[in-house]
Amino acid sequence: FLSQVDSANAGRVLASDAAVFLKKSGLTDLVLGKIWDLADTDGKGILNKQEFFVALRLVACAQNGLDVSLSSLNLPVPPPRFTDTNSPLLLSGTASSDLPWAVKLEDKVKYDAIFDSLNPVNGLLSGDKVKPVLLNSKLPVDILGRVWELSDIDHDGMLDRDEFAVAMFLVYCALEKEPVPMSLPAALVPPSKRKPLSVPGAMPLIPSSTKESHQSLPPVGILAAKTPLTQ
Repeated sequence: FLSQVDSANAGRVLASDAAVFLKKSGLTDLVLGKIWDLADTDGKGILNKQEFFVALRLVACAQNGLDVSLSSLNLPVPPPRFTDTNSPLLLSGTASSDLPWAVKLEDKVKYDAIFDSLNPVNGLLSGDKVKPVLLNSKLPVDILGRVWELSDIDHDGMLDRDEFAVAMFLVYCALEKEPVPMSLPAALVPPSKRKPLSVPGAMPLIPSSTKESHQSLPPVGILAAKTPLTQ
């Protein structure tokens, strides 16, 4: 990963280069800003090799549902995952409609039955109707809050049939002790929602020219400035 952002082998990573690379993790700007704050210890806008490794480790923690904090650095997590620029998380003009939906057909039938039993209005369920179902799982409230945010893909405060299936899928994952992701994986975005730039946090395809990409993507350092320091 270091060689991808430090091709000159200078032993340091600039904020603009790091921003472009870390975006490929699929995490939100807010989370990436927090990661940058923790990694760039003296606020100089450049990461040395060790600090870059801290940032990678924190990305891995966030992707696996752990807290983004220095106390998480020693926890065992798989390596961070970064998509290439053809990834559905970095959508270009075309959506990746060929990616199979993570919700299996037989599960979708069950989720649809629950959805219909909650008396949807115009094909939508309000938060008030979904809340008892979520609470019934006995999962922690912060986890359920994240499930709601990830499943309400169009942020209208209501869940349609496909969004409800995403919520149920995430609840069952959490009940199986699988971490709820910080951002919705591309494979979980319902085919009906796969329009260009409809994924939360989706980026236009990064231009191949590095000069342009610095202009089109704010360096994480700028994002970090908006995030109050937690350490």
